[in-house]
Amino acid sequence: MSSRLVRAVVAAAFLVLAPVAACAGSSNATGSSATVERIIDGDTLVLRGGARVRLLQIDAPESGEECYAAASTRELARLAPAGAGVVLEADPQLDRVDRYGRLLRYIHTGRLNVNVELVRRGAATPWFYGGERGRYAGALLGATSAARSARRGMWGACRVSWNPYGPVETRPR
Repeated sequence: MSSRLVRAVVAAAFLVLAPVAACAGSSNATGSSATVERIIDGDTLVLRGGARVRLLQIDAPESGEECYAAASTRELARLAPAGAGVVLEADPQLDRVDRYGRLLRYIHTGRLNVNVELVRRGAATPWFYGGERGRYAGALLGATSAARSARRGMWGACRVSWNPYGPVETRPR
């Protein structure tokens, strides 16, 4: 292999792995520590260093397209605001990265599981992509039942089409 090709392969690997390494931070019992840089939407954020994180096993209404999308984004920003320290938890049963290169993680602030809390508040729903149920599947389904019955969040504000094996769809009432 020529030295030029080796350098190109190494450079490409660096570009792919640098965002993942940047978010690693210090490791602890539940995962890696990181700092939130900004919120993209109700289920995606960017960490200091540039890594994008897609919150695992949940789905929020699509920004600019669906009922409750802006409110879902605000809820995530309340729970994990820019500058906040978070702990990222991978699920050993599930993919670690999605097809867009985003890290797939549960996010914790203190003792709070942000993924489950977003569902409890009615700002997101569970999405067991590919039928795979992860570590918090039961908690996510329980949070959905509580939010639906209390008509919290999107459940009271929108017409919601949802099943746990696909993305949520919301429309104005």
